[in-house]
Amino acid sequence: MAASRAPTLEKGEASVPVAELDRLAGSAPLLAIDHLHAGYGRMQVLRDFSLRVARGGSLCLVGPNGAGKSTVLNAIYGFARIFSGSVILSGSDIAKLPPSEKLKSARLAYVLQRGSVFPDMTVEENLLMGGYLLDRPSEAKQAAETVLERYPALHARRHERARVLSGGERRLLEISRALIMDPEMVLIDEPSIGLDPHAIDMIFETLRALRDEGGKTLVLVEQNARKGLEFADVGYVLVAGRVVKAGHGKALLADPDIGRLFLGG
Repeated sequence: MAASRAPTLEKGEASVPVAELDRLAGSAPLLAIDHLHAGYGRMQVLRDFSLRVARGGSLCLVGPNGAGKSTVLNAIYGFARIFSGSVILSGSDIAKLPPSEKLKSARLAYVLQRGSVFPDMTVEENLLMGGYLLDRPSEAKQAAETVLERYPALHARRHERARVLSGGERRLLEISRALIMDPEMVLIDEPSIGLDPHAIDMIFETLRALRDEGGKTLVLVEQNARKGLEFADVGYVLVAGRVVKAGHGKALLADPDIGRLFLGG
């Protein structure tokens, strides 16, 4: 008898049905993407892409390099070109809104992959930059104080230039700055990139508190698939701009395909 072929994740594999994405979200989604085609210039990266995220939930996107994970975040926020499809947040299609309006009006924030800290500004000045769209400087100042009270590591260094912070402290500052506008949803690209294990644990504890205690809805891209799927309520596996697997985070960790391709198992 011929040996059965080991399961694989192929480029031509069919996308996960939207009905399954709805089931995994478990409730009326805060964010719903349907039939999205997006990319850069004339290059299309995402093809008929759909997504669901429940209010107060967390979704982690994993997959090989070039699969389109960061393009998902860029398309949601307005940094990638949307050819067609809808991006519904809190009942409104935000696909055509500029990033500034998504931050101010749609309460959507984006923490870029890394390197967005202003090194010659102090910690406090970096936080204040997160409130540049607020109507009054006093509002940004009060929001920064609230954030500093929440994170003692930043409070202790509020008057120091950001260049002296450790990698983990810089990442915490980037995440904290995104909170100044009090977003309902936060997009986070590679929260663990370049960090040591202790800092990675600290960042994911920060994200867990934002979700579980702060009620924030989180969508993250994470190359550290094990860490991302351990954290997330739901995980999507992207290949060539499509969702080819989706499931609860811990269930995907137990999937032999995921273990073989992303976890070294």
